[in-house]
Amino acid sequence: MRTSDFDFDLPEALIAQFPAAERTASRLLHMNGSSGELQDGVFADLGQFLQPGDLLVFNDTRVIKARLNGQKASSGKVEVLVERVLDAHRALAHVRASKSPKAGTRLWLADAIEVEVLGRHEDLFELRFLDERPFLDLLQQYGSLPLPPYITHVPDVVDDERYQTVYASQPGAVAAPTAGLHFDHALLQRLRDMGIQMAFVTLHVGAGTFQPVRVENPLEHTMHSEWYDVPRTTVDLIRATQKAGGKVTAVGTTALRALESAARAGEIVAASGDTDIFITPGYRFRVVERLLTNFHLPRTTLLMLVSAFAGLDNIRHAYQHAILQRYRFFSYGDAMLIERRE
Repeated sequence: MRTSDFDFDLPEALIAQFPAAERTASRLLHMNGSSGELQDGVFADLGQFLQPGDLLVFNDTRVIKARLNGQKASSGKVEVLVERVLDAHRALAHVRASKSPKAGTRLWLADAIEVEVLGRHEDLFELRFLDERPFLDLLQQYGSLPLPPYITHVPDVVDDERYQTVYASQPGAVAAPTAGLHFDHALLQRLRDMGIQMAFVTLHVGAGTFQPVRVENPLEHTMHSEWYDVPRTTVDLIRATQKAGGKVTAVGTTALRALESAARAGEIVAASGDTDIFITPGYRFRVVERLLTNFHLPRTTLLMLVSAFAGLDNIRHAYQHAILQRYRFFSYGDAMLIERRE
């Protein structure tokens, strides 16, 4: 297995710069991971691929307005991207500046927020927000939405709504769990009326989700770590669903990573903490039988994950099909529903 096995050429015109007019108006490519068979559809018809008693597991993380611009006390310009919430006043963040700030440096952000650099942890800086208000409140007021690097427009009020799932409730992500962006309240209700069950996990998506694997041997890649929580109520629903013969569908790779992290010992249990689980072809899935996901960037850990789930040859074929059929790619793009390869 080489990183170049997960490369592909994508016409730039297929990178979705804006969301579809309606959340459920995206296209949906269904794949049988065992046979490789593909079926084109629309997301609004998701229910035709599900059965009463099946379980959808969503990631309820909420994207924070994590980007702030400002300057050092010495007047040098800085850009801050919060990566991890530590507590009400501290965070780990990426800091871009002409010269990396040292511990004790003061930053003045958005002409409103004073921040002290406490130290550095590899690529991230530990920051303390000196305002009495919780810094998440400050970000909401003064920060901007951290759109992915391949989306070129300045975030606006449309992004504030659409780069967020309708069920987002736990603030802490700097990237959206994009498979969930296709759901609106009406579709969720239709699925409930069909007898589809729903449960939630939390995984605060980090900026590392967009980064390509830079080594040719994926096993030499250092996986980024993210905080997750799989509650007891979700575990109980999963066990009951599988006992009754239903299928567990992860809505997004982040929900899948949370569930599989909680099952590392063999059987899924309630769990929370940091996970750096890195799923590549050959991985044995313990929980998830169906995956709803968007189309991913080349040479990334997410493309490796879906290749593990469906088979690398199947994913290559599906992506070639999607390109030929002019599917829209990445965060604001179209979706795939993958039945796990047996």
